[in-house]
Amino acid sequence: MRNCIFFFGLLILISCGNKNKMPEGILKPDAMQAVLWDVIKADAFTAEIIRKDSAKKTADVNLKLQQEVFTIHKITRGSFYKSYDYYKENPGKLKVLMDSMIVQAERNKVKNFKIK
Repeated sequence: MRNCIFFFGLLILISCGNKNKMPEGILKPDAMQAVLWDVIKADAFTAEIIRKDSAKKTADVNLKLQQEVFTIHKITRGSFYKSYDYYKENPGKLKVLMDSMIVQAERNKVKNFKIK
């Protein structure tokens, strides 16, 4: 009986472990935010600028720009998309990440407006 109680106590402690711990290979929120912001900017550039140039294929240009973003941030395409999938599967963490990006964009907008 003691062993059974000990086993269930141990099971409860393990299951109540640190739920905020990131799985291995997942980008931390700050790093993911920086990479995602650059990927979004690359997508916007492709959609607005390159799309108007009929001589260039937007998908090819977008892949090239994304690869440049991954190189700058010293990550692989696979690690980005693995992390992206993780955040999509954890909506609470994705919301925090996106809210932080929006706040940062607003700060930059205000800062740039004051400078001009």
